[in-house]
Amino acid sequence: MSSEELKSLASDDVQDFIFAHALDDEKKLLLKHKTLFGLPTSLIAQQISARRKAETKLPVFHQTKGVVYPPSLGLEQSSSEATAQFKAEIIQKELGKIKSKAIDLTGGLGIDSFFLSNVVESFDYVEPDVDLLNIVKHNHLLFNKTIQHHNFNAEDYLKLNSNQYDFVYLDPSRRDANARKVFSLADCSPDATTLLPQLFERTDFVLLKASPLLDIKLGLNELKFVKKVFVVSILNEVKELLFFLQKNFIDESIIEIYNLESDSGIKHHFSFTYTDEANTISEFSEPQKFLYEPNASILKSGAFKLIGKRFGLKKLHVNTHLYTSVFLQPNFPGRVFQINQLKFDDKNYPSKRAIVITRNYPLSAEKLKKKLKLSDGGENYVIAFSAQEKKHIVLATRLA
Repeated sequence: MSSEELKSLASDDVQDFIFAHALDDEKKLLLKHKTLFGLPTSLIAQQISARRKAETKLPVFHQTKGVVYPPSLGLEQSSSEATAQFKAEIIQKELGKIKSKAIDLTGGLGIDSFFLSNVVESFDYVEPDVDLLNIVKHNHLLFNKTIQHHNFNAEDYLKLNSNQYDFVYLDPSRRDANARKVFSLADCSPDATTLLPQLFERTDFVLLKASPLLDIKLGLNELKFVKKVFVVSILNEVKELLFFLQKNFIDESIIEIYNLESDSGIKHHFSFTYTDEANTISEFSEPQKFLYEPNASILKSGAFKLIGKRFGLKKLHVNTHLYTSVFLQPNFPGRVFQINQLKFDDKNYPSKRAIVITRNYPLSAEKLKKKLKLSDGGENYVIAFSAQEKKHIVLATRLA
């Protein structure tokens, strides 16, 4: 995107058109017009499509006229507003009042820089793609952000100066030279595992974003000085895995688990260490009155024994991450069900509609649904799982 195209896309006339046609089918727009406002229609269509995607992911951007969006891949790979705001809260909680300056060495769409800049007096954004940098700079200026933009890759920028920072943020690209997804920190670009010694010459604190698919223990093995690991979900879907590093930190890492609402409010929080988990012994039981399924962040973290112990629950099976109790345990960080029929009888179940869930069970939910001749929907749940003594199919209702 040229500077002229960027300026035109941000103009009042084009922005008014984009807002007025927010719900239009951009494919039909392409068929109807070759150009609009002196621009290729494809550019405006792309802005309409990107702004629609930003409505829930980046509401502040979505509602602001003048914002220009990069190609769709950049938007899809960026942090959401909720997780970016959460990172700023992490920094404030861990570091207290920030005095001067911080840096994002892997700038991208600039959403994390946008929110992290709120906790420092000055912020550096580093990005090797000059077209993307120009778009981000334009957007940041709309909001009067005190951000300096630098067109370099992380390694070259560090060679050019010896600036000191309150903290460094790093979100390495998780695609290789052939655009294939990678997960190991050493395979990402830049390679944080080799860059860290240089970073700790400039700062005492690093916040590193990793793939949510990365095994946490593998990440801990690849890194040094990890003070905390944050496993962040939004509406029970794991979105981000964050490693907070402190120079020369030698104690055991704390795993912090957060399940956020869509507006970044905290719905559930749970923390532990892997030593705590290893030293915990689960109690087992066949299913009782209530059934509990931990949220996605807890399942990702592997706190399979501790979650039962802390809430006074019995585990159903060592490989079934469901828990049970006679009495309802409030504030459980996950889904809670009440078992209405301990043995589901499909012949005496008149509705023929249910939400089917299987956990550590020979059949998938789809195959079991077909076997039981059920269709999706309704308020009832059919939950199939393996317990210590036998396999169960129960009929339940969801309480939380």
